[in-house]
Amino acid sequence: MCRGAVFYGEYCYAYVSVTLSLRKIMKYQQLENLECGWKWAYLVKKHREGEEITRYTEKSRAEEAVAQLLKLESHPVKVTAWIQKHMAPGLANRMSQTIRARRKRHFNAEQQHTRKKSVDLEFLVWQRLSALSQRRGSTLSDTIVQLLEDAERKEKYATKMTSLKEDLQSLLGADKK
Repeated sequence: MCRGAVFYGEYCYAYVSVTLSLRKIMKYQQLENLECGWKWAYLVKKHREGEEITRYTEKSRAEEAVAQLLKLESHPVKVTAWIQKHMAPGLANRMSQTIRARRKRHFNAEQQHTRKKSVDLEFLVWQRLSALSQRRGSTLSDTIVQLLEDAERKEKYATKMTSLKEDLQSLLGADKK
C-alpha cells in the first residue's frame, strides 16, 4: 500500500498535499503601482543628474517627453506607457536591475532576519575587512562572524588558561605549607 493515496475499488488515486505558504510563492511578486512609482523616481533622478533618459536626439522633443513624465507623478501606472514610448533603450537594462534590487530589499525588509542592517566603518577598516574576506573567499558578513567566533574562542582559551594557572598556583602553594 502506498502512502498518500486513496483507493476506490481497484483504482488508486494518488494525491499529494502541498502546503506552500502564499508568502513563499509570491516572495518577490511585482507590485505594479509601487514599482511604477520606483521607475518614475528613478527616471526623474537620472534626468536631474543630467543623464539622457529619452530616446530622442532633438532637444525640444526630449524636453517635451520629460515634461510629460514629470506630470505622471500622481499616475504611476501611466509611467509604463511612457517608458515604452519615450525611454532611451540603453537605460532599460540598468533600470530593470535597479528595480529588481529595490523589490528584493522591499520584501526582505518585511522580516527581521532578512532585513539589511548598516554599520558605519572607517574606510581603512572596511578596506582591511574587504581584503580579508577576499582572501578567505567569503562575504563581509561571513568574515565578521568568523572574526567574532575567533575572538570568542580566544577569550574562552584565555579564561581557561588563567583558571588553570590559578589552580596550579594554589596547588603549589598548598604543598609549600
